[in-house]
Amino acid sequence: MLAALGFTTIVLFLLLTMTKRVSVLIALVLIPVLAALAGGFGGELGKMILDGLTKVAPTGIMIAFAVLYFSLMIDAGLFDPLIRGILRLAKGDPLRIAVGTAVLTMCVALDGDGASTFLITVSALLPVYRRLGMSPLVLSGVVCLGAGVMNLIPWGGPTARAMAALKLDSSQVFTPVLPAMAAGIAWVLVASYLIGLRERRRLGTISAPEVAEEQRLAGEGPGTQRAPVHPALTVFNLVLTVALLVGLVLQVMPLPVLFVVGFAIALLVNHPTWERQQELLEKHGKSVVLVTTMIFAAGVFTGVLTGTKMISSMASAFVSVIPDSLGGHLPVLVAVTGMPLSLVFTPDAYYFGVLPVLAETVSGFGGAPAEVARAAILGQMTTGFPLSPLTASTFILVGMSGVQLGEHQRFIFKWAFATTLVMTVVALLTGAFSL
Repeated sequence: MLAALGFTTIVLFLLLTMTKRVSVLIALVLIPVLAALAGGFGGELGKMILDGLTKVAPTGIMIAFAVLYFSLMIDAGLFDPLIRGILRLAKGDPLRIAVGTAVLTMCVALDGDGASTFLITVSALLPVYRRLGMSPLVLSGVVCLGAGVMNLIPWGGPTARAMAALKLDSSQVFTPVLPAMAAGIAWVLVASYLIGLRERRRLGTISAPEVAEEQRLAGEGPGTQRAPVHPALTVFNLVLTVALLVGLVLQVMPLPVLFVVGFAIALLVNHPTWERQQELLEKHGKSVVLVTTMIFAAGVFTGVLTGTKMISSMASAFVSVIPDSLGGHLPVLVAVTGMPLSLVFTPDAYYFGVLPVLAETVSGFGGAPAEVARAAILGQMTTGFPLSPLTASTFILVGMSGVQLGEHQRFIFKWAFATTLVMTVVALLTGAFSL
């Protein structure tokens, strides 16, 4: 009963949002509420929603102040040299921009944190995409691919959970899939090339003078219609941003605290008067509201599905339907289904609920539990996490890129799933798991 209700809730959510019948915000809140009422959990609904909101509150706070911080830095022209450099190297070519986006994303994603990866890459590249007229779906999609494949690193969430759940170390889980991950990285570059090629055919190549003229006419380029920034202030902003990112990677303080304090310092130095501070807050308040409301709505969704035990029931149901005849092929089945199941299971539910049962099942057929762990990380909340409505960072990506979740999923799903398929084939060929 609970499993059926949970799967129905997920399918209904995906159907309504991908077909644009309702907004993602409404679907995230009302669909799980109606499901809980249908399941007889009306009396516990308030506590479940509050628990969900409490869990995402730190993320919501971080995102609110991170959006304000990076918006302030963009206004101050901090990223203008980077934008000019990217435009100079790309020479107005959408194909080069797309490939460069993939490379930049995979470099930034080495910190293992999806939220910070999306904040940094989208903040730096969205102005470039706007100036060239490129689709923001290309930005969100290519960033999704780059961040997804890099989420296999041992300090990333999925691999760390897999090791903890099965009491394994990185040499048993991560090291054997390194060739597969390398193939995944190569595929991401190929995919970004193909996506960029399609965008080049749509837009054509814009010469550097044309780009500069378009920026001048639009008042968007570095140094156009913007009050000059004192060099000392630019240096301060750069030092503060680097310090913030280093603190983020080293986790010297919780992420929300870093961004709250960082934004307060930046606002005071860049806009010392009350009037200018209010002006900036009013200017970027809409962006903050759009992103943070999605984060808290996602908290309602996951809070209800977790509190009603729908997710744990779905995990049990999923394992129970696997026929014995497929027991020997379970690692391949896990690898292939992991990415789509990112839309259904939270990482904790899958890695701590589903994976141990799958590992025990494989052991019964003479297989190694580590093989199931390797198979799982090839898709479950790795290539799949930047598309999942169950992770808050997905809403950072789509919110900052200015795209709808359903559009983003339709645009990039096949490319992300192909990443998993490529890695699965290479994992089989290199012996990470057997067929």
